[in-house]
Amino acid sequence: MVVAPESSELQQPIASRSWQSRVVDLLVRARMRPHAMRPIDPVWVRAQMGRPKAPRRWMVQAAGCVVESLPAHGLWPGGDRVQRLSDSRVGDERTHGAVGASTDPVLLYLHGGGYIACSPETHRPLVASLVRRIGGSGYVPTYRLAPEDPYPAALDDARNAYRYLLDTLGIASSRIVLVGDSAGGGLALALTLSLRDDGLPMPSSVVVFSPWTDLAVTGLSLDENSERCAMFAGETIRRAAKFYLGGADPRLPYISPLYGDFHGFPPMLVHASTDEVLRDDSIRVVQRARADGAHVEFRMWSGVPHVWQFFPAVLPEAAASLYDVERFVARHLP
Repeated sequence: MVVAPESSELQQPIASRSWQSRVVDLLVRARMRPHAMRPIDPVWVRAQMGRPKAPRRWMVQAAGCVVESLPAHGLWPGGDRVQRLSDSRVGDERTHGAVGASTDPVLLYLHGGGYIACSPETHRPLVASLVRRIGGSGYVPTYRLAPEDPYPAALDDARNAYRYLLDTLGIASSRIVLVGDSAGGGLALALTLSLRDDGLPMPSSVVVFSPWTDLAVTGLSLDENSERCAMFAGETIRRAAKFYLGGADPRLPYISPLYGDFHGFPPMLVHASTDEVLRDDSIRVVQRARADGAHVEFRMWSGVPHVWQFFPAVLPEAAASLYDVERFVARHLP
Protein backbone atom coordinates (compact mmCIF):
# COMPACT_ATOMS: atom_id res chain seq x y z
CA MET A 1 0.00 0.00 0.00
CA VAL A 2 1.24 3.49 -0.84
CA VAL A 3 0.73 5.96 1.98
CA ALA A 4 0.21 9.70 1.82
CA PRO A 5 3.22 11.91 2.54
CA GLU A 6 3.94 12.38 6.22
CA SER A 7 4.58 15.84 7.58
CA SER A 8 7.90 14.64 9.05
CA GLU A 9 9.25 14.31 5.51
CA LEU A 10 8.57 18.01 4.95
CA GLN A 11 10.22 19.05 8.22
CA GLN A 12 13.71 17.87 7.32
CA PRO A 13 16.41 20.55 6.95
CA ILE A 14 15.81 22.45 3.71
CA ALA A 15 18.33 24.79 2.14
CA SER A 16 17.23 28.43 2.35
CA ARG A 17 16.30 30.00 -0.95
CA SER A 18 18.92 32.08 -2.76
CA TRP A 19 18.20 35.30 -4.63
CA GLN A 20 19.47 33.59 -7.77
CA SER A 21 16.74 30.98 -7.51
CA ARG A 22 14.10 33.71 -7.46
CA VAL A 23 15.43 35.10 -10.73
CA VAL A 24 15.63 31.66 -12.37
CA ASP A 25 12.14 30.86 -11.10
CA LEU A 26 10.78 33.98 -12.82
CA LEU A 27 12.54 33.15 -16.09
CA VAL A 28 11.36 29.53 -16.10
CA ARG A 29 7.85 30.62 -15.17
CA ALA A 30 7.73 33.17 -17.99
CA ARG A 31 8.65 30.51 -20.54
CA MET A 32 6.72 27.49 -19.27
CA ARG A 33 3.61 28.59 -17.39
CA PRO A 34 1.73 30.11 -20.36
CA HIS A 35 1.52 26.56 -21.78
CA ALA A 36 0.77 24.73 -18.53
CA MET A 37 -3.01 24.46 -18.98
CA ARG A 38 -3.10 24.06 -22.75
CA PRO A 39 -3.60 20.75 -24.59
CA ILE A 40 -0.26 19.03 -25.14
CA ASP A 41 1.07 18.67 -28.68
CA PRO A 42 4.15 16.40 -28.41
CA VAL A 43 5.56 17.59 -31.75
CA TRP A 44 5.38 21.23 -30.65
CA VAL A 45 6.87 20.41 -27.25
CA ARG A 46 9.81 18.62 -28.89
CA ALA A 47 10.49 21.59 -31.13
CA GLN A 48 10.45 23.99 -28.19
CA MET A 49 12.61 21.82 -25.93
CA GLY A 50 15.11 21.31 -28.76
CA ARG A 51 16.21 24.93 -28.78
CA PRO A 52 18.34 27.00 -28.33
CA LYS A 53 21.46 25.00 -29.20
CA ALA A 54 24.27 27.57 -28.86
CA PRO A 55 24.05 27.98 -25.04
CA ARG A 56 23.99 24.22 -24.74
CA ARG A 57 27.26 23.87 -26.65
CA TRP A 58 28.83 26.61 -24.52
CA MET A 59 27.76 24.95 -21.27
CA VAL A 60 29.26 21.62 -22.30
CA GLN A 61 32.54 23.32 -23.21
CA ALA A 62 32.51 25.28 -19.95
CA ALA A 63 32.23 21.98 -18.09
CA GLY A 64 35.40 20.83 -19.83
CA CYS A 65 33.70 17.92 -21.56
CA VAL A 66 33.42 16.50 -25.05
CA VAL A 67 30.35 14.81 -26.52
CA GLU A 68 30.36 11.94 -29.00
CA SER A 69 27.17 11.01 -30.79
CA LEU A 70 27.00 7.21 -30.95
CA PRO A 71 24.66 5.78 -33.60
CA ALA A 72 22.47 2.81 -32.79
CA HIS A 73 24.28 -0.50 -33.04
CA GLY A 74 23.67 -3.83 -31.38
CA LEU A 75 21.98 -3.28 -28.05
CA TRP A 76 22.77 0.43 -28.00
CA PRO A 77 19.69 2.44 -29.14
CA GLY A 78 21.75 5.44 -30.13
CA GLY A 79 22.66 8.48 -28.06
CA ASP A 80 25.57 10.35 -26.51
CA ARG A 81 28.78 9.59 -24.75
CA VAL A 82 30.06 12.46 -22.59
CA GLN A 83 33.60 12.57 -21.21
CA ARG A 84 36.01 15.10 -19.75
CA LEU A 85 38.43 16.67 -22.21
CA SER A 86 41.27 15.95 -19.81
CA ASP A 87 40.65 12.20 -20.17
CA SER A 88 42.91 10.82 -22.89
CA ARG A 89 40.58 7.86 -23.48
CA VAL A 90 38.01 9.90 -25.42
CA GLY A 91 37.21 7.81 -28.47
CA ASP A 92 37.66 4.41 -26.81
CA GLU A 93 34.03 3.70 -27.63
CA ARG A 94 35.32 2.51 -30.99
CA THR A 95 37.51 -0.17 -29.39
CA HIS A 96 35.28 -1.05 -26.42
CA GLY A 97 37.97 -2.90 -24.52
CA ALA A 98 39.65 0.00 -22.76
CA VAL A 99 36.29 1.27 -21.51
CA GLY A 100 35.48 -2.01 -19.81
CA ALA A 101 38.97 -2.35 -18.36
CA SER A 102 38.88 1.05 -16.65
CA THR A 103 37.95 1.51 -13.00
CA ASP A 104 36.28 4.91 -13.56
CA PRO A 105 32.58 5.41 -12.84
CA VAL A 106 30.13 5.19 -15.74
CA LEU A 107 26.89 7.15 -15.64
CA LEU A 108 23.88 5.83 -17.51
CA TYR A 109 21.72 8.94 -17.70
CA LEU A 110 18.03 8.71 -18.64
CA HIS A 111 16.73 12.12 -19.66
CA GLY A 112 13.40 13.60 -18.65
CA GLY A 113 10.75 15.16 -20.85
CA GLY A 114 7.51 13.49 -19.80
CA TYR A 115 8.25 10.47 -22.04
CA ILE A 116 7.19 12.66 -24.97
CA ALA A 117 10.09 15.08 -25.48
CA CYS A 118 13.75 15.95 -24.92
CA SER A 119 16.79 13.94 -25.96
CA PRO A 120 20.43 13.31 -25.12
CA GLU A 121 21.19 16.63 -26.82
CA THR A 122 18.89 18.67 -24.56
CA HIS A 123 20.54 17.17 -21.48
CA ARG A 124 24.17 17.52 -22.53
CA PRO A 125 24.90 20.45 -20.16
CA LEU A 126 23.52 18.61 -17.12
CA VAL A 127 25.30 15.35 -17.95
CA ALA A 128 28.53 17.26 -18.61
CA SER A 129 28.22 18.96 -15.20
CA LEU A 130 27.90 15.55 -13.56
CA VAL A 131 30.74 13.97 -15.51
CA ARG A 132 33.07 16.87 -14.71
CA ARG A 133 32.46 16.35 -11.00
CA ILE A 134 32.32 12.56 -10.84
CA GLY A 135 34.79 11.65 -13.57
CA GLY A 136 34.59 8.68 -15.88
CA SER A 137 32.04 8.93 -18.65
CA GLY A 138 28.33 9.35 -19.19
CA TYR A 139 26.11 7.45 -21.63
CA VAL A 140 22.76 8.98 -22.55
CA PRO A 141 20.56 6.70 -24.68
CA THR A 142 18.00 7.92 -27.19
CA TYR A 143 14.96 6.04 -25.98
CA ARG A 144 11.75 6.01 -28.00
CA LEU A 145 9.10 8.58 -27.13
CA ALA A 146 5.34 8.51 -26.74
CA PRO A 147 2.72 8.72 -28.10
CA GLU A 148 4.28 7.07 -31.15
CA ASP A 149 5.95 4.51 -28.87
CA PRO A 150 4.19 4.20 -25.51
CA TYR A 151 5.13 1.87 -22.65
CA PRO A 152 7.17 -0.36 -22.67
CA ALA A 153 9.29 1.18 -25.47
CA ALA A 154 11.27 3.56 -23.23
CA LEU A 155 11.90 0.83 -20.65
CA ASP A 156 13.01 -1.64 -23.31
CA ASP A 157 15.47 0.88 -24.77
CA ALA A 158 16.84 1.80 -21.34
CA ARG A 159 17.28 -1.86 -20.51
CA ASN A 160 19.15 -2.48 -23.78
CA ALA A 161 21.40 0.50 -23.09
CA TYR A 162 22.25 -0.94 -19.66
CA ARG A 163 22.96 -4.35 -21.16
CA TYR A 164 25.14 -2.66 -23.77
CA LEU A 165 27.35 -1.32 -20.99
CA LEU A 166 27.53 -4.75 -19.39
CA ASP A 167 27.66 -7.12 -22.35
CA THR A 168 29.26 -5.11 -25.17
CA LEU A 169 31.62 -2.77 -23.32
CA GLY A 170 32.30 -5.21 -20.49
CA ILE A 171 31.71 -2.64 -17.75
CA ALA A 172 31.24 -4.07 -14.27
CA SER A 173 27.84 -3.25 -12.82
CA SER A 174 29.58 -2.02 -9.66
CA ARG A 175 30.95 0.89 -11.72
CA ILE A 176 27.59 1.92 -13.18
CA VAL A 177 25.60 4.77 -11.66
CA LEU A 178 22.03 5.04 -12.92
CA VAL A 179 20.84 8.67 -13.07
CA GLY A 180 17.65 10.29 -14.29
CA ASP A 181 15.51 13.39 -13.97
CA SER A 182 11.72 13.75 -13.96
CA ALA A 183 10.30 11.06 -16.28
CA GLY A 184 13.87 9.80 -16.69
CA GLY A 185 14.08 9.49 -12.92
CA GLY A 186 10.99 7.33 -12.86
CA LEU A 187 12.40 5.34 -15.77
CA ALA A 188 15.66 4.81 -13.87
CA LEU A 189 13.75 3.38 -10.91
CA ALA A 190 11.58 1.23 -13.19
CA LEU A 191 14.70 -0.09 -14.94
CA THR A 192 16.27 -1.00 -11.61
CA LEU A 193 13.11 -2.86 -10.59
CA SER A 194 13.20 -4.86 -13.83
CA LEU A 195 16.91 -5.65 -13.46
CA ARG A 196 16.31 -6.89 -9.91
CA ASP A 197 13.30 -8.96 -10.92
CA ASP A 198 15.22 -10.65 -13.76
CA GLY A 199 18.29 -11.35 -11.66
CA LEU A 200 20.59 -9.09 -13.69
CA PRO A 201 23.54 -7.29 -12.04
CA MET A 202 22.45 -4.13 -10.28
CA PRO A 203 24.10 -0.71 -10.62
CA SER A 204 26.22 0.58 -7.76
CA SER A 205 23.66 3.29 -6.99
CA VAL A 206 20.68 5.22 -8.35
CA VAL A 207 20.40 9.02 -8.39
CA VAL A 208 17.12 10.71 -9.34
CA PHE A 209 16.16 14.36 -9.58
CA SER A 210 12.45 15.14 -9.08
CA PRO A 211 11.40 11.71 -10.36
CA TRP A 212 7.96 11.11 -11.88
CA THR A 213 7.02 7.95 -10.04
CA ASP A 214 3.20 7.91 -10.14
CA LEU A 215 1.50 7.99 -13.54
CA ALA A 216 -1.78 7.30 -11.75
CA VAL A 217 -1.30 10.98 -10.75
CA THR A 218 -2.55 10.70 -7.17
CA GLY A 219 -0.08 13.01 -5.40
CA LEU A 220 -1.59 15.81 -3.35
CA SER A 221 1.12 18.21 -4.53
CA LEU A 222 -0.33 18.11 -8.06
CA ASP A 223 -3.01 20.45 -6.75
CA GLU A 224 -1.26 21.98 -3.73
CA ASN A 225 1.64 23.22 -5.87
CA SER A 226 -0.24 23.80 -9.11
CA GLU A 227 0.25 27.56 -8.85
CA ARG A 228 3.62 27.52 -7.06
CA CYS A 229 5.40 25.31 -9.57
CA ALA A 230 7.30 27.43 -12.07
CA MET A 231 7.13 24.85 -14.84
CA PHE A 232 3.92 22.80 -14.69
CA ALA A 233 0.37 22.75 -13.39
CA GLY A 234 -1.13 19.58 -12.00
CA GLU A 235 -3.24 19.31 -15.13
CA THR A 236 -0.07 19.25 -17.24
CA ILE A 237 1.03 16.06 -15.53
CA ARG A 238 -2.39 14.44 -15.79
CA ARG A 239 -2.52 15.09 -19.54
CA ALA A 240 1.07 13.97 -20.16
CA ALA A 241 0.58 10.63 -18.39
CA LYS A 242 -1.92 9.44 -20.98
CA PHE A 243 0.63 9.58 -23.79
CA TYR A 244 3.05 7.11 -22.21
CA LEU A 245 0.39 4.83 -20.76
CA GLY A 246 -1.23 4.03 -24.07
CA GLY A 247 -4.00 2.22 -22.21
CA ALA A 248 -1.73 0.32 -19.79
CA ASP A 249 -2.42 0.16 -16.04
CA PRO A 250 -0.78 3.26 -14.50
CA ARG A 251 -0.09 1.32 -11.29
CA LEU A 252 2.22 -1.19 -12.96
CA PRO A 253 5.54 -0.81 -11.09
CA TYR A 254 7.47 -0.71 -14.37
CA ILE A 255 5.40 2.37 -15.29
CA SER A 256 4.96 3.88 -11.82
CA PRO A 257 7.79 2.73 -9.51
CA LEU A 258 5.84 4.14 -6.56
CA TYR A 259 3.82 0.90 -6.60
CA GLY A 260 6.89 -1.36 -6.75
CA ASP A 261 8.80 -3.46 -4.24
CA PHE A 262 12.19 -2.01 -3.33
CA HIS A 263 13.69 -4.98 -1.52
CA GLY A 264 17.24 -5.59 -2.69
CA PHE A 265 17.55 -2.14 -4.24
CA PRO A 266 20.95 -0.42 -4.53
CA PRO A 267 21.50 2.81 -2.56
CA MET A 268 19.33 5.69 -3.76
CA LEU A 269 19.74 9.46 -3.72
CA VAL A 270 16.60 11.55 -4.30
CA HIS A 271 16.45 15.34 -4.63
CA ALA A 272 13.21 17.29 -5.03
CA SER A 273 11.82 20.81 -4.70
CA THR A 274 9.25 21.92 -2.16
CA ASP A 275 7.40 23.91 -4.84
CA GLU A 276 7.10 21.49 -7.75
CA VAL A 277 3.93 19.59 -8.61
CA LEU A 278 5.88 16.30 -8.50
CA ARG A 279 7.02 16.87 -4.92
CA ASP A 280 4.89 14.03 -3.54
CA ASP A 281 6.15 11.61 -6.20
CA SER A 282 9.55 11.93 -4.53
CA ILE A 283 8.34 11.91 -0.93
CA ARG A 284 6.16 8.83 -1.35
CA VAL A 285 8.68 6.77 -3.31
CA VAL A 286 11.27 7.52 -0.61
CA GLN A 287 8.84 6.35 2.06
CA ARG A 288 8.02 3.24 0.07
CA ALA A 289 11.67 2.35 -0.55
CA ARG A 290 12.65 2.90 3.07
CA ALA A 291 9.74 0.77 4.25
CA ASP A 292 11.13 -2.04 2.06
CA GLY A 293 14.56 -1.70 3.64
CA ALA A 294 16.34 0.25 0.89
CA HIS A 295 19.03 2.76 1.76
CA VAL A 296 17.73 6.16 0.59
CA GLU A 297 19.24 9.60 1.04
CA PHE A 298 16.62 12.29 0.50
CA ARG A 299 16.87 16.06 0.40
CA MET A 300 14.29 18.72 -0.43
CA TRP A 301 15.22 22.19 -1.61
CA SER A 302 13.16 25.31 -1.05
CA GLY A 303 11.63 27.28 -3.89
CA VAL A 304 13.73 25.96 -6.77
CA PRO A 305 12.16 24.98 -10.11
CA HIS A 306 11.71 21.43 -11.36
CA VAL A 307 15.12 19.86 -12.17
CA TRP A 308 17.01 22.98 -11.11
CA GLN A 309 20.25 20.98 -11.46
CA PHE A 310 20.42 22.31 -15.02
CA PHE A 311 21.79 25.63 -13.69
CA PRO A 312 24.90 24.97 -11.54
CA ALA A 313 26.73 27.99 -12.97
CA VAL A 314 24.12 30.40 -11.63
CA LEU A 315 22.19 28.55 -8.91
CA PRO A 316 23.94 27.78 -5.61
CA GLU A 317 21.24 25.16 -5.01
CA ALA A 318 22.15 23.40 -8.25
CA ALA A 319 25.86 23.37 -7.47
CA ALA A 320 25.13 22.04 -3.98
CA SER A 321 22.84 19.33 -5.36
CA LEU A 322 25.51 18.12 -7.80
CA TYR A 323 28.09 18.19 -5.00
CA ASP A 324 25.78 15.91 -2.99
CA VAL A 325 25.68 13.56 -5.99
CA GLU A 326 29.48 13.57 -6.25
CA ARG A 327 29.88 12.57 -2.59
CA PHE A 328 27.09 10.00 -2.76
CA VAL A 329 28.51 8.29 -5.86
CA ALA A 330 32.02 8.19 -4.36
CA ARG A 331 30.72 6.50 -1.21
CA HIS A 332 29.02 3.72 -3.15
CA LEU A 333 31.62 2.92 -5.80
CA PRO A 334 34.08 0.09 -5.09
